[in-house]
Amino acid sequence: MTLAAETSTEGLRSDRQRDAEPFYLPSGNEVAVFEQCHARGLAVMLKGPTGCGKTRFVEHMAWRLDRPLITISCHDDLSASDLIGRFLVRHDGTVWQDGPLTRAVREGAICYLDEVVEARQDTIVVLHPLTDYRRMLPIDKTGETIEAAPGFLLVVSYNPGYQRMLKDLKPSTRQRFVALDFDFPPPERETAIVEREGQTDHATAHALVELGNRLRALRDRGLAEVPSTRLLIATARLQAGGVAIRDACRAALVSPLSDEPSLVSAMCDLVDATFV
Repeated sequence: MTLAAETSTEGLRSDRQRDAEPFYLPSGNEVAVFEQCHARGLAVMLKGPTGCGKTRFVEHMAWRLDRPLITISCHDDLSASDLIGRFLVRHDGTVWQDGPLTRAVREGAICYLDEVVEARQDTIVVLHPLTDYRRMLPIDKTGETIEAAPGFLLVVSYNPGYQRMLKDLKPSTRQRFVALDFDFPPPERETAIVEREGQTDHATAHALVELGNRLRALRDRGLAEVPSTRLLIATARLQAGGVAIRDACRAALVSPLSDEPSLVSAMCDLVDATFV
């Protein structure tokens, strides 16, 4: 039996494009705190609603720190082997294939686990040795213990408002991270983001942000998820591409949020009131 080590890029993203800075507008001291966490090997937890800029922030910081970025979208079926790696049987023998977490530890990359609470608890436990002074990853299947290469940083994110009703991180896991709280930007900052990323004019961006804040007030009326900055950008892009603004709002902003007739009707009324 022949044993060898292989790595795979399937299902993950690794970027070091110095010529393409991901656009991000800071809203506080999150850039400075993240830089200090990276310099001191402190794991980072990003908390905030869906579509408020957590992923873009990580992409921006990876670019800023000139580190590879490996992103993992967590889900119910994500196993420890999916993160660490597994043996594969090939025609010429059995080979070991590193998982994305192992690759990040070896390469000194930033490893970003998006919506980490979606993963099973037994999967999350494998992260613990990487979040304290040890900064190591034991691989039971090979007997290897990997020390994190310089530059490695573990970053996780989740949506507290949504997850509180379904899942949550154990206190023993939460206390291993430095937490950064994210929210939707203030109106003037969100307008600038929508204008740039949505490739639209200032007046349209401003109106979309005003509409977004009115729709967010419907949370108390049963709207499970409020419109994100991401949805406002998608709406702006449709409008910039020639779709009538009301049609763009209904397709990219209203329909993704709810199928409940009364809520959809209320949201459409707000669209009509905003874009007379």
